Amino acid sequence: MSTKQNNNEEEVDLGSLFVIIGKGFSNLFNFIGSIFKGVFHSIITILVFFKKNIIKIVIATVIGGLIGVFWEIKKNDLYGSDLLVKPNFSSARQLYNNINYYNDLVKQKDTLGLANTFNLDKETAGSLKKFSIKPIVNENDVIKSYNTFVLAVDTTTVKSYTFEEFKKSFTDYDYYMHKISVVAEKNDVFDALDDVIISSVVKNKYFNRLKESINENLNRTDSIYRENLAQIDSLRKVYMQVMVEEAKKQTTGTSIDLGGQKSTTKELELFTTNRQINSDLRNIADEKSEKYEIINVVSNFQSTGYKIKGITKNYGFLLAIVGAVFMVLVLLLLQVNKYLDNYKK
Repeated sequence: MSTKQNNNEEEVDLGSLFVIIGKGFSNLFNFIGSIFKGVFHSIITILVFFKKNIIKIVIATVIGGLIGVFWEIKKNDLYGSDLLVKPNFSSARQLYNNINYYNDLVKQKDTLGLANTFNLDKETAGSLKKFSIKPIVNENDVIKSYNTFVLAVDTTTVKSYTFEEFKKSFTDYDYYMHKISVVAEKNDVFDALDDVIISSVVKNKYFNRLKESINENLNRTDSIYRENLAQIDSLRKVYMQVMVEEAKKQTTGTSIDLGGQKSTTKELELFTTNRQINSDLRNIADEKSEKYEIINVVSNFQSTGYKIKGITKNYGFLLAIVGAVFMVLVLLLLQVNKYLDNYKK
């Protein structure tokens, strides 16, 4: 009797468990279904809104486009040119500050200031419309900079400063190459700009002292390595003579070993050291080439600027979009206002 009662209790418990699980799945599916219904309802509401107001939106778009076309016809053509540079000695920040200063002169319409800065006449200076600068983003720059950082600090510091942390602290100024862009209404004004932009940083006394100090150290290291290379060549000649003399003695029948094996080993060590020093000299030559100037010019401004075109620069396209968006906002505000009036009632 007791066994049958236990079985009935177990069946009741299992039945309750299945009911709970079933309700759980039912609630889950209902929740997923409500999400899809909500999304579908939102899409339908948007489509109904556009269908109801399509004529008004089209009219606003056409009006905006016509105004934009009128402005596009009347506006002057714009031309652009780019200057690619590789700043050294942490001079990128100063370069950015200078470019922003030139752009501020343009925004303030300070034609006289631009004319004095770039040695231009007022008409030409007035044709300048924008200065901008941005880095050429390259992931390898971050990796190379981190490798340089790792070699320059102790192991404990490296362990406490991961690559991801280093990457987060990497700024626009830290990239190796930067692009300076200028926009003007004349296409032949750019030749007069690059020398002034570069010299504004190159004439800085701090950067000049830093350049001289680093180049002196590189030249000193280069001289020491070359002296070491000459000494190694002399030692190699000595060991070669020892090996030749040892070979002659062996051919005459003597069995006396004067250190021939050691000479061979030392000769290999000297050969390895020679290769390492030559590799270091190549690296120094590359660094001297890079650090010879405060700012290396990779590509100058084009003498004749390119015409700035594109649909995103066209006033007709931009004002057509503005007209459509403006009309949609107005219609939405009217609907919200109508809803609020009905809500009060």
